[in-house]
Amino acid sequence: MIDGLFILVGVLLAVTVGVAIEYYRLLRRAQAEYEKAKEIVEDVVLSFNRQLKGEAEKLELVAYKTEAVSSKIDGVLRRSEDAGKKVEAMEPKVASVVDEQTKTLARLDELDKKVCDLVTSQANLATKIAGVEEQVKHVLFIPEPNVEAVIPIKRDKALAPLTPTELAALEFLASEGPKTAPEIKWRIRLSREHTARLMKRLYESGYLERDTGKIPFKYSVKKEMEKLLKKTEDEAAEGLQ
Repeated sequence: MIDGLFILVGVLLAVTVGVAIEYYRLLRRAQAEYEKAKEIVEDVVLSFNRQLKGEAEKLELVAYKTEAVSSKIDGVLRRSEDAGKKVEAMEPKVASVVDEQTKTLARLDELDKKVCDLVTSQANLATKIAGVEEQVKHVLFIPEPNVEAVIPIKRDKALAPLTPTELAALEFLASEGPKTAPEIKWRIRLSREHTARLMKRLYESGYLERDTGKIPFKYSVKKEMEKLLKKTEDEAAEGLQ
C-alpha cells in the first residue's frame, strides 16, 4: 500500500517535473519570440520616428519658407500702400503741372500768333520803308536842270542829312575813285568796323555804288552825287580866292 503510494507520488512528481520543463521551454520560446517581436517593433518605431522626424523637418522648412514669403508679401504690400499714398499725394501736383502746361501752351500759341503778326508787320514795314527809300532816292537824284540858281537848293537837300564824317568819306571817294572800307578808314580816322558800317549806311541810303566782285567790297560815289560834290568843292575853292 505504501509502495503504491510512493510510486504514485513519484509518477506525479515526474509528471510535474515534465510539465514544468515543458512549461519552461515554452516560456523560453515565448520570451525569444517576444524579444524578436520587440526588436521588430523597435525597428518599426525607430523607422517611423525617423520618417516622422524627416516630415517634421520638412514641415518646419515649409513653415520657414511660408513665413519668409509671408514677410516678403507683407513688405510688398507695405511698399504698395506707400506707393499708393505717394501717387495719391502726387495727383494734385501732377494735375497742377498739367494745368500749368496747358496754360503755357495757350500762352505760347498766343505768343506765336503775336510773333507771326509782328513778322507780318515788319515785312509790311520793310516794304513801306523800301518804297520810301526808293522815293527818297528819286528825290535825291532828280536830274538837275540847267538853271544854276536851282542847283544850290537841291545840293543842300541832298547833303543836309550827311554828317561831316560821311561828307568827308564821299568827297574822298569823289576825288580818289573807288576804295575799300580799310582804305577809307585812314582818311576819316575811324576803326575798320565803324568805317564798314558807315559805308554800308551810305550805300543803303543811295549815295554810293558797291562792287561785290571780291571782298572787301569797293565803294564809289554815284554820278549824280559826284556832280554835287564837285560843285561843292568848286564853290569852296572860289570862296578861298
